[in-house]
Amino acid sequence: MKNAEIKVFAGSSGKSFANKICDYLDIELGQSEAMTFSEGNTFVRINETVRGKDIYLVQSIGMNPNDDFVEILFWVDAFKRASANSVTVIMPYFSYAKGDKKDEPRVSIRARVCAEAIELAGADRVVTMDLHSHQIQGFFKKPVDHLFALPVLSEAILQMNLSDIVVVSPDAGFAKQARKYADYLGTSIAIGDKTRKHHNERAEILEIIGDVRGKTAVIIDDFSLTAGSIVELSKCLIERGATRIIACLSHLLINEAAVRRIEASAIEMVIGTDSVENPHLIHSPKIKLVSVAPLFGEAISQIHNQASVSPLFERVPNKVIASSTASLFSEP
Repeated sequence: MKNAEIKVFAGSSGKSFANKICDYLDIELGQSEAMTFSEGNTFVRINETVRGKDIYLVQSIGMNPNDDFVEILFWVDAFKRASANSVTVIMPYFSYAKGDKKDEPRVSIRARVCAEAIELAGADRVVTMDLHSHQIQGFFKKPVDHLFALPVLSEAILQMNLSDIVVVSPDAGFAKQARKYADYLGTSIAIGDKTRKHHNERAEILEIIGDVRGKTAVIIDDFSLTAGSIVELSKCLIERGATRIIACLSHLLINEAAVRRIEASAIEMVIGTDSVENPHLIHSPKIKLVSVAPLFGEAISQIHNQASVSPLFERVPNKVIASSTASLFSEP
């Protein structure tokens, strides 16, 4: 696709992802730079004219959420002050989406604060994927396009030619989305009864609801930080007769300890997306990545051409699937 009017720029945590988007769209990445001074101060600069252009800024709020978030604000402000016609924030992962409610006294609803700050900086639109809660879109007054990794991850599962699959949700809260995976794959579903008593990122699996005996269990979740939940769930699944365990995660925020935990577990493979730049995933034999950059590239094309993005929520073009799963069985 050739379209000189689409201008894609990258923040510090979005360069690799933005380059993949540009490859898909067959355009050049915009020229810019970001610097961090010795005391931690962030400085951003656009190195080409953007006057009257529609800008697409790529930056996940991921492994360094505070720095990533502040940098987005500075980039949006810089583009607006440079007279860009519009600024769309392409945010594959929104870390602070986990702070979506006030469920105990004297706490901040962090997702709402971040949403308001991004809009006050001047963003005209946000494109993101697999928010922790769908209602977070309501924290924004500007349009939000909420994409799903479901079709890309589901196609990756189908390419593995697994037999007797059961989709497993780690808890009741994710069961509705897991049901969509099961419908896409034409399988049954099981649900883990999980409780999390503290903010220490540790969860306890109490029970498995559904039949998993003799089946390949495909655990589906939106993200993982410590891999604790999926590892504990895999133990319960094996105890209840599951023969193979595969995990599919939209966002991989895991650290080195979590990678080791996965490698020592019954989980045969973790399939995740490249929504976050995570150096801890490199060379792990159990972790395989599919790219959702083509999905975001297609969304940018649809938005820029004033076409509907909603068809991408359930099914995506074959060219997106081909580009996304091309490296499934290669090293991350």
